[in-house]
Amino acid sequence: MQAFYADNFVLPLPPGHRFPMGKYRLLRDRVVNELPQVSLAQAPAASDGELALVHTPEYIDAIAHGTLPAPAQHEIGFPWSPGMAERARRSAGATVAAARAALGLSAAARPAGIAANMAGGTHHAYAHKGGGFCVFNDAAVAARLMQAEWARAHRHERRPLQVAVIDLDVHQGNGTASIFANDPSVFTLSLHGQKNFPFRKEASDLDVELPDGCSDAPYLQALEHALDELERRFEPGLILFLAGADPFKGDRLGRLSLSFDGLEARDRRVFDWAWQRRIPLAFSMAGGYGVNIDETVQVQMNTYRVALEYWKRWNP
Repeated sequence: MQAFYADNFVLPLPPGHRFPMGKYRLLRDRVVNELPQVSLAQAPAASDGELALVHTPEYIDAIAHGTLPAPAQHEIGFPWSPGMAERARRSAGATVAAARAALGLSAAARPAGIAANMAGGTHHAYAHKGGGFCVFNDAAVAARLMQAEWARAHRHERRPLQVAVIDLDVHQGNGTASIFANDPSVFTLSLHGQKNFPFRKEASDLDVELPDGCSDAPYLQALEHALDELERRFEPGLILFLAGADPFKGDRLGRLSLSFDGLEARDRRVFDWAWQRRIPLAFSMAGGYGVNIDETVQVQMNTYRVALEYWKRWNP
């Protein structure tokens, strides 16, 4: 199973910054040591042209050269640096590469069914601005680029590739919802904390708001209803899955109460839903801010173990 990383492009943060940047390298180290069937590759950088499928040229240029106004940079939550700009491109490029591999649009040309971005899930980025630790919207860039590449490979098809974004980060994917608000070829589904960030939410195609303290059983029931509704309203040819670790009960920013077992059951349901319908799936790690960073990484490792099970079904 292919997975793409960019943790070697260091984003320098000031002492005491609350974003747990170290989780990405910890995850990669554990995958290397424990899951030898995961093939790791450095993420490519998304080009200006690829980013411009979603983001405005002015915003792309400002990120590249560090010329965002101070309030806009503050909204992102990271200080500007060349490393920040490069890492943001690589994060988007990783989801693009994973989606290509899953669909079989990469050089190998054989659909892998499942592939991964070891970071990503930057769903608070709008077309013209970033926010909430998100610079470029990797799922949106991947969706638009895969639609273009799929159209070139399937010229006889009149309908564009239909893409479903299944966003199970604890925070609503407001940027993604805004970007695809008037695009019937992309279905945005978000399960998130009702009272959590962002406090001004956008309208996804399907929003499921959960109360503080929501535990395993009601969460999984809500997910089941959401997947039923997705199937009733949309027929995806690609799934982009944001497997956030932040619904975990030990997360500093989550406010929900899912257990390790509950989150593993969540992941298994999404991978199984895609497998039963033979829909290729690319997943990203999205949020995770555990009081104990090792717990965040454990949630993510569980996601990889489940993903690997289903990758083997695609690739017996």
